[in-house]
Amino acid sequence: MPGMKKSDYLKDTVKHIEIAKHNVVPLVDAMGDMAFSARDLARAAKIYDAMLQDRNCSVILTLSGSLFSAGLKKVVTDLVRSNMVDAIVSTGAIIVDQDFFEALGFKHYKGSAHGVDDNELRQLHIDRIYDTFIDEDELRVCDDATRRIADSLEPRPYSSREFIEEMGKYLSKRGKTKDSVVLAAWEKRVPIFVPAFSDCSAGFGMIEHQWKNPGKHMTLDSAKDFLELTKLKIEARDTGLLMIGGGVPKNFTQDTVVAADILGEEAPMHKYAVQVTVADVRDGALSSSTLKEACSWGKVETAQEQMVFAEATLAMPLIAGYAWHKKSWKKRKPRNYSDFLNKEAAKAA
Repeated sequence: MPGMKKSDYLKDTVKHIEIAKHNVVPLVDAMGDMAFSARDLARAAKIYDAMLQDRNCSVILTLSGSLFSAGLKKVVTDLVRSNMVDAIVSTGAIIVDQDFFEALGFKHYKGSAHGVDDNELRQLHIDRIYDTFIDEDELRVCDDATRRIADSLEPRPYSSREFIEEMGKYLSKRGKTKDSVVLAAWEKRVPIFVPAFSDCSAGFGMIEHQWKNPGKHMTLDSAKDFLELTKLKIEARDTGLLMIGGGVPKNFTQDTVVAADILGEEAPMHKYAVQVTVADVRDGALSSSTLKEACSWGKVETAQEQMVFAEATLAMPLIAGYAWHKKSWKKRKPRNYSDFLNKEAAKAA
């Protein structure tokens, strides 16, 4: 609408759903007696709970898509703080543009996918993710924070996991909220990997860091990422995957089994696997490739796997909430894989 100001658009904030407040166990159990996606989701929730009951199983959560901007950040924060996740592999947008961004004190706002003029939004420095609005000027502050972190580091190659640890340290001193996955993971020693890290706000901060420090700057080493996650898989042996969306995080995590074999190490296929996706399996895309298909590559066992073809904001609170309220996580021991990987890095130095 003509004459609208930025404040007219950025009014109502997206609120993060809290799984602890909603006991969905009876609902999900009832869905198990239905058909189609309801039954698939119920089985997926039970498989995730089985991962948590399995004392030898380490859980790897993979994330892609605009999840935290959509209100799922608190779900993952609670999973980390409740020892329901031992490692995370994500896109950069979720970790930096959404989680780190909000931890700096900024918000995502309810918007609309219809009836808005995107040219007007651009002029007002408002970015749109479907029906969510973000203040572009605040995102630039987030970019600059990653640049300052990069500037503070010794010039050498880093894995994304190492850099995100530095982000956690930064938030422990300068963060505006405790509801942050990056902060919770740093506190609970849960490593976060972002294989395509430059494809987000951190990328803007890092190119500025390298632009201003030619010849003497920190760099990101994607092969080091892959090696670290493969070492984690070798150390863990039995693993379960909870995959929200697909893309790079999904493939990167599944490939650790093959990578271990190439290195001459023994690492079993992922014992459990759940994937929530809306991608169409018929187009042959990675995001939609089934977990049974992954078995043909030697990545995932087929005994306890489940595809859930549903949108993440609907499915994830039900699957995570079911496992949280079943309380199997209360008997789990923390793996502290961040500490393990730091020791491995020290050996290699």
